[in-house]
Amino acid sequence: MKSTLFTFLFLFILMYSCKDNEPLKPHVSLEAPIAKKVPEELTVHDHTRIDNYFWMRLSDDQKNAETPDAQTQDVLDYLNAENNYLNKAMAHTNGLQEKLYDEIVGRIKKDDESVPVKDNGYSYYRRFQEGGDYPLFCRKKLEDGANEEIMLNGPELAKGHSYFGFGSQSVSPNNKMLVFGIDTVSRRQYTLHFKNLETGALLKDKLDNTGGSAVWANDNKTIFYTTKDPKTLRQNKIVKHVIGTNQSEDEVVFEEKDDTFACAVSKTKSKAYLAIVSYQTLSTEFRVLDANSPNGKWKVVQPREKNLEYNLEHYGDHFYIRTNKDAKNFKLVKTPVNKTEKEHWVDVIPHKEDVFLQGVEIFKDFLVIEELKGGLRHIGVKEWNGNEHYLAFNDPAYLTYTTSNLDFDTNLLRYNYSSLTTPNSTYEYNMKTKEQVLLKQEEVLDDSFSTENYISERLEATAKDGTKIPVSLVYKKGIKKNGQNPLLLYAYGSYGSSTEASFNSSRLSLLDRGFIYAIAHVRGGQEMGRDWYENGKLLKKKNTFTDFIDVGKYLIKEQYTESKHLYALGGSAGGLLMGAVLNMEPSLWNGVIAAVPFVDVVSTMLDESIPLTTFEFDEWGNPKEKEYYDYMLSYSPYDNVKPINYPNILITTGYWDSQVQYWEPAKWIAKLRDLKTDNNLLVMDCDMETGHGGASGRFQRYKMLALYYAFMLDLEGVTE
Repeated sequence: MKSTLFTFLFLFILMYSCKDNEPLKPHVSLEAPIAKKVPEELTVHDHTRIDNYFWMRLSDDQKNAETPDAQTQDVLDYLNAENNYLNKAMAHTNGLQEKLYDEIVGRIKKDDESVPVKDNGYSYYRRFQEGGDYPLFCRKKLEDGANEEIMLNGPELAKGHSYFGFGSQSVSPNNKMLVFGIDTVSRRQYTLHFKNLETGALLKDKLDNTGGSAVWANDNKTIFYTTKDPKTLRQNKIVKHVIGTNQSEDEVVFEEKDDTFACAVSKTKSKAYLAIVSYQTLSTEFRVLDANSPNGKWKVVQPREKNLEYNLEHYGDHFYIRTNKDAKNFKLVKTPVNKTEKEHWVDVIPHKEDVFLQGVEIFKDFLVIEELKGGLRHIGVKEWNGNEHYLAFNDPAYLTYTTSNLDFDTNLLRYNYSSLTTPNSTYEYNMKTKEQVLLKQEEVLDDSFSTENYISERLEATAKDGTKIPVSLVYKKGIKKNGQNPLLLYAYGSYGSSTEASFNSSRLSLLDRGFIYAIAHVRGGQEMGRDWYENGKLLKKKNTFTDFIDVGKYLIKEQYTESKHLYALGGSAGGLLMGAVLNMEPSLWNGVIAAVPFVDVVSTMLDESIPLTTFEFDEWGNPKEKEYYDYMLSYSPYDNVKPINYPNILITTGYWDSQVQYWEPAKWIAKLRDLKTDNNLLVMDCDMETGHGGASGRFQRYKMLALYYAFMLDLEGVTE
């Protein structure tokens, strides 16, 4: 009897252990890191939360200290323990990761060069040398036989830095001076440097703690730039600098004192005006200054108002203003340069209920319109005399946009186009004759690649409230809709940022191994117009999450995949989406990748000292108001972790991340590991050298992508 009972028990244990993990994965035998618990009571609106991992938060001073204090050391020990566990748990995929990395970078042209852009007598471009991680920024005079000038040598400048990020570069109107930004920490606090392009010498001028860009006045010696609040990193000041002086002598010409606004400075395409913009999610305010008079007085175009957004360009005697004044989907108006307030605005392109006005590009003889209609972008060309036509595109889903149109007096429009099956292509389109030339198409260095080998589709899933959610997907020819295909579903869904269907050569490594790739165009983006955004933010944020879940269920219903082969991916605010759907529908997914995820929503939005917090109240709400506190608390991924079975999860973060602080994902994984009731894989990669955007090198970033792919392929039993 004992023998029979033992045999039965052994078989039961064997069956149970193999049920969901066939075969058992290596991580099951490893000891996962367990973070210590130090209960912290957080009370707001007479409601108390207990945060056992609040201790993981470090100040900038602690992170930058030469010798770590006890708390800092505890945090570093925990992050390193998570990294070590990841390395052990994924060690059996190292060969696959290497193969994926080699495949991905093998498709990229190593000695690539951008399409040259003409500006003020020069042709500007950047090029990579064979094997180089950073570009050379170059130019040539627009004359026969002109020699190349290397303005910035990226590989040389980056030597000795574990992270090296370029800001923008700007050349003075007389073509003699260059100002450029550099970030070597990955917190997007740039130092501006100056270079004499005639002698090649770097100037002594050095401007710290900037936004990374600068704008020249027309006197060739004065620049305007932004500086940041050193704690919150909000761009809050516009500063004037004269070449040859110290930063301590620079004049603050504007300070944005409302901590829910940030500011920036730019120059109109006509080069006649400098413009300062104060902006938040729902309001903007511009100031302009004659670019020939850098010491003059800035003039407000239209004073800020709640829910009034606008931006401007200059043409002739008028400013052309794209605005949402009485126009939810935006319209274009014009106003005399000396009468800029809204009562003087006259419609040029009226508001359309079914079309979102994305932007405009102004030329001497043409007005180019970028619109979103039916979830897809359209480019229209309007002559100032009234004739109008639209460019034609044939893919079921695609991305197109105007780019690098610096020349004002030209008939040539430059635009980019790509689709899920078409590599990024740059065209020059003659707006007069309607002829176009392909200037460059991204090369895919893979003899087996052909756009004809892949199929893209545009579908519609029905959300639980009846809303039709667009879905773009791509797969290799020969895939059968039998429910057995692995499928990766991606979405972002915040800030009105539209996720559009574009090409990515690295994705071929999944498609060629049988994966389907799908984009859920969920509410919170702006693909279907302004309402699409409004219905996925603030007290309607949960629509973003339920839309994504409903798309996943639709793809299963249509037999593109099934739950045991369904994967989800999102980053930053898209990482919040991942955290939310994990709590809401954990059994729907086999694996989820949450990159730099914004998951500690309530605590972050309550702390105005954290970078970007005050700037985001119009997106998420202010939890100091009970209505928003309660709503955020109902979906905040960290606050809603519970003792249930979760799918396999890969989390990524960067120790120097200034947008989503590392402690959010670190606290989240600690809580998940403490409460979850399954044996599925749960790992985190914390890059100790980088921030929100990951590695700075051209190829280094693909190592993380190889990890993403290996994580999913391994779960599918694919070993090579």
